[in-house]
Amino acid sequence: MLILQTVSIVQVVTETLKKERMNMYENQKSRLERETAQLLFEKKKAERAGSKQAEAAVRFQQEIDQRHEKISVIEFQMNQLDQLPLGTELKERDIQSVVDVKEGDRFNGRDGGTIVVKDGVIIEIRTQR
Repeated sequence: MLILQTVSIVQVVTETLKKERMNMYENQKSRLERETAQLLFEKKKAERAGSKQAEAAVRFQQEIDQRHEKISVIEFQMNQLDQLPLGTELKERDIQSVVDVKEGDRFNGRDGGTIVVKDGVIIEIRTQR
């Protein structure tokens, strides 16, 4: 019988992974900063337009605050990534795997194991059987 079982994907922290993640975080941060600058411009424009646009200015400020919060989270993630020692395993995500089970097989009902990836290459498959 074929069943679906959860398998964890973990990444081994390497210099390459750190650089890729840092670039991704930098890109996200700069995009959010550009969006914030645009929202500030729109907010000032709405404020100059008069009292009718005051509500729009409040919404712009809420969006600006959300962007600032996201930037803070990204900066925190960058700091945490920088502190991670090489060789550490980071859980990337969980996927579903098809497993063939038969009578007499050991089955613990938990996850189906772990796939360890280093620089985009599977280096180890750990099974729970």
